[in-house]
Parts: sequence; C-alpha cells; structure tokens
Amino acid sequence: MPSRSDRTRQRVIEAAIDLLTRGGRDAVTTRAVAEAAGLQPPAIYRLFGDKDGLLDAVAEHGFATFLAGKHVDPNPPDPIADLRRGWDVAVEFGLAHPALYTLMYTEPARTGSAAFKAGMEVLMGRMRRLASGGWLRVDEELAAQIIHATARGAVLTWLSLPEDRRDPALFTTLRESMVSAVTYERPAVRDTGPAGAARALRAALPEQAVLSDAERRLLGEWLGRLSDDG
Repeated sequence: MPSRSDRTRQRVIEAAIDLLTRGGRDAVTTRAVAEAAGLQPPAIYRLFGDKDGLLDAVAEHGFATFLAGKHVDPNPPDPIADLRRGWDVAVEFGLAHPALYTLMYTEPARTGSAAFKAGMEVLMGRMRRLASGGWLRVDEELAAQIIHATARGAVLTWLSLPEDRRDPALFTTLRESMVSAVTYERPAVRDTGPAGAARALRAALPEQAVLSDAERRLLGEWLGRLSDDG
C-alpha cells in the first residue's frame, strides 16, 4: 500500500499535469501546483527539490503511463503490421496528451528516466524479433533510433502547426517512410547474399550458450561487417 508521502507526491504530480494540460508549462508554478494539490508551497520543495524536480517527476509519470499502455506481442503473425501498430500507438499517445508529450520529449535530460529506458527496451525487443526474422534493413540500434525519431518528430511537428495547416497525411507518409527505411518487403534471409542472414544470426547470438563470451564478441564483429557490407 502506498505511503502517505507517496500518495501526496502522486496528488501533486496529478495537479501539475492538470495545470500543464489546461494552461501549458507556464501555468505549472510551485505556488499554483501547491494550491491545486491542497498543500503549502514548501511541501513541493520537500517532495521534489525544486520546480525542475517536479517537472522531471511529471515527465517520468508520462513515460510510465505510456509504457503501461503498450501491448507487446512476443510472436506477432505479421511483424511489419506490428511495427506499424507500435508506431501508431506512440503517435496517438502524443496527440492525446500534447502538453505532457512536449514536456517529455523537448528536453534530452528527460529521456534518462527509468520508464523511458524501459520503453526503449520494449522497442529494442521488437527490433531483435525483426532482425532474427531477417526483416531489418539496417542495424537494430539505428532502426530503433529511426522509429523513435520519426514518431516523435511527427507529433511535435503536428503540434507546432496551426490547425488549418495540419494534414493527417503527415503521419501515414512518415510511418511508411520509416517502414521502408528499416525493413525489407520480404525477410532478407530468404534472399541470396550474406547481409540479411548475418543480421539474423547476430540477433540470435545472445541466446547462444555454446560459444564463449570471447567467441560471441568475435563472431558478432564479423557478422557486423557482413551486415554493413550489405
């Protein structure tokens, strides 16, 4: 059961999110948050240190909320459709929580949160499944960066535009550009040539217990060269 301090902390975060949603970042002052949460301003400093600490906690809550809403299929029947769905879910969260999303993603320091890192692990898991199936056109890390950058860029660009200039084609165009950039139309391991097979084998290396750590590192380096050459 949450402690009294934890419940108070959560009440403050929810009050800050409400102010952020209704009035933007400038509305989130320590005095306004304290009043909305039924506390005296010094309580904010005891709980969060300062306003930046409060905003960090609000962003962390946003990342945790997004992570909790993710559905992960460990064996999707159509991995490319699964990739599209995951991208759409990220964009839909941003559009549903514009002020919170902007706070979460416009300052690099916020992406050091535990929940953000957990979310990226979910994304990297999806990349490993794509790679092991021979779908990835690029390295897993680069693929994850492209997916994350296009979803974030799509949302922040949309939010920055006047309403009369917002074209929903922005999302489908960026999503399909992302899919084309990171995946093949068919699994590359079915094609001739070493690159796709090398990526698939490299993705499976961490699961192998036959090789020593040194052997896995060396084989991983060789497979990386073959992947890059493709």
